[in-house]
Amino acid sequence: MVFSVANVAFDFDLIEKYGNAVPRYTSYPPATELKDEFTPLDWEFSLTESNRRQSPLSLYFHIPFCQTACYFCGCNVIVSNNKNAAKTYVEYLSKEIEFTSGFIDTRRPVTQLHWGGGTPNYLSLEQVDYLWETINKQFIFDDKAEISIEINPRYVDRNYIFFLKQMGFNRISFGIQDFNPQVQEAVNRVQPEALLFDVMDWIKEAGFESVNVDLIYGLPYQTLSSFKETIKKTIKLDPDRIAIFNFAYVPWMKPVQKNIPESALPQPHEKLEIWQMSIQELTDNGYVFIGMDHFAKPNDELAIAQRNSSLKRNFQGYTTQPEAELYGFGLTSISMLEDTYAQNHKRLKEYYQAIDQGILPVSKGFKLSKDDILRRDVIMQIMSSFYLDKSQIEAKYHLDFDSYFAPELIAMRPLIADGLVQSNYDSIVVTNLGRLLVRNIAFLFDTHTLAQQEQRLSRAI
Repeated sequence: MVFSVANVAFDFDLIEKYGNAVPRYTSYPPATELKDEFTPLDWEFSLTESNRRQSPLSLYFHIPFCQTACYFCGCNVIVSNNKNAAKTYVEYLSKEIEFTSGFIDTRRPVTQLHWGGGTPNYLSLEQVDYLWETINKQFIFDDKAEISIEINPRYVDRNYIFFLKQMGFNRISFGIQDFNPQVQEAVNRVQPEALLFDVMDWIKEAGFESVNVDLIYGLPYQTLSSFKETIKKTIKLDPDRIAIFNFAYVPWMKPVQKNIPESALPQPHEKLEIWQMSIQELTDNGYVFIGMDHFAKPNDELAIAQRNSSLKRNFQGYTTQPEAELYGFGLTSISMLEDTYAQNHKRLKEYYQAIDQGILPVSKGFKLSKDDILRRDVIMQIMSSFYLDKSQIEAKYHLDFDSYFAPELIAMRPLIADGLVQSNYDSIVVTNLGRLLVRNIAFLFDTHTLAQQEQRLSRAI
């Protein structure tokens, strides 16, 4: 049976058929391809090459600390109530910024900045000010730069929110996950409804330009009716963007998830019903379905960029800054240049040691080939726009699309037969039926992901 919701169609049989594990394609090649053989000297050379391109800069700063563990979390975090750990970390992060910026032509404007985690508001106001000043001494910001930060609403007050706005942040994001108290208790993320509305009121009062909230479906004790209440309350909050992530239960990878009662998780069919309902409710209330797991108001930059076919993806998800090269700072952070990806050390000891030795603190990376760059362009256009202009690819890369990708187009035939995608003379079009399975379509052009890696990936939906 097929159900249509806005510009999305649900066919539960096809979703089950194609519900295999595939990458999320926040990058191509996926981050699983980063190699240990990549050295700090390789990264230094890549930074020099990047300066020649003179692309705008996108900066990411990772704050790994959390006061408590959220059982659903799949991020790289350090759970500690000892705030002294953050003091040392901020000092080393500042040293990395000062050291690494010496390899970057800092006349290039910063058009995008993001503090993520972990919990960036784990830092004291004094630490926020210290880190902010370090960044501002090294980089020049575009007048219209997007400057965003993630916060945990349980550990913030009105004064903290206003301080962030005064510092220069103009966008903010916070996690709700679910309004239901039983669900919150089960995932160790108790945050009363009144608190969440207070935080949103402070954010709007402070004058932030854009607010994003995160939800998760597939958590323990969620039902179709209970999550519908969460969606309704989220709509009442009136955020500019909403991300609804599919919970991936992978306790063998994330041991903290062993605290979640597996028997309380909703069954696959109920998860699909929850997802269908969420799309229906949000689009009926004026939000645009961006794709994968994001929604935005029609006048938001994400929605505008999708309409203009300028929306792209990077390690942070969807981005409206397709020309900017992403530089990551801090523990585990990933940088994404035009032809090189690099990730910092994942353990504090190695991260601190590299900085003390005057070495760029990268632990792995990947140099993209010309074919990788071409395939990334194809995959990202399909993922972001649900459309690919073959002639544009042909002109940019000087090739015949149908000849170069003949094996991929043959592999696409079953998906065409199932109505997920159309391959025309001059374009590839993802149908309404294929939008929920766009990762499977993009996967056809992926020459890196091996079958034995599937256990490391999340299901397509």
